[in-house]
Amino acid sequence: MKKVLIIDDENRTRSLIANMIDSFGLDVEVIPEGENVQSGIKAIEKHNPDIVFLDIQMPDGTGFDVIRSIENKNFEVIFITAHEEFAIKAIKFSALDYLLKPVDAVELKAAIEKALDVVEGHTKDGSQFEALNSNIQKSEKRRLVLKTQESVHVVNLDEIIRCEADRNYTSFFLRDNKKILVSKTLKEYEILLSGHNFLRVQQSHLINIDYVDRYDKKNGGAVVMKDGSEVPLSPAKREVFFKCLENL
Repeated sequence: MKKVLIIDDENRTRSLIANMIDSFGLDVEVIPEGENVQSGIKAIEKHNPDIVFLDIQMPDGTGFDVIRSIENKNFEVIFITAHEEFAIKAIKFSALDYLLKPVDAVELKAAIEKALDVVEGHTKDGSQFEALNSNIQKSEKRRLVLKTQESVHVVNLDEIIRCEADRNYTSFFLRDNKKILVSKTLKEYEILLSGHNFLRVQQSHLINIDYVDRYDKKNGGAVVMKDGSEVPLSPAKREVFFKCLENL
């Protein structure tokens, strides 16, 4: 039986996640123990878990401090955060995944099932992020492999204008007016395309900053792309969006 440790400064969050995992009927032992950096480190050393759900912001530091303090990390990490901007840093710390608060039961189940696959050796390369990155071909001109039910498409990143979420699917809108529907979530592609000039400007929309034509203030504000499509801009993303424009 695999051990799942939950480290979070909120007792309610630890209990909620533990109860949700218990309801999934998985063959795991859930340990909701660790409310800060120091107690989290002790809990890891005590229980030797296989999977750790780790809060990022805690009273005495961050979840990243916990990882730095573990000399031999032999467990998979899923970060928990209320702030989406920590996602990229989570990747750099070799996290398997990250979940946004309030934690969604569907996303939680998907995350722990992926983690169990990795722990049990079903994922050959040992990391969901590495598995995602294997979809980007390593060449001077970056290309993305998009697999649909009918075809396998090799797409240059600079051909992608934007991506749009459709539940557990993602639609890619390309420069030649082509649309490709892929059975992976937008969240996965947001992670995969980080560092390649793509920005998630709203929950359902990921855009290529190079294809931004203008920002229209009417109707609450929208990003107009060079193909004429309009994408809503979340108020929470305005600051980072305009900073990206300044850096073009």
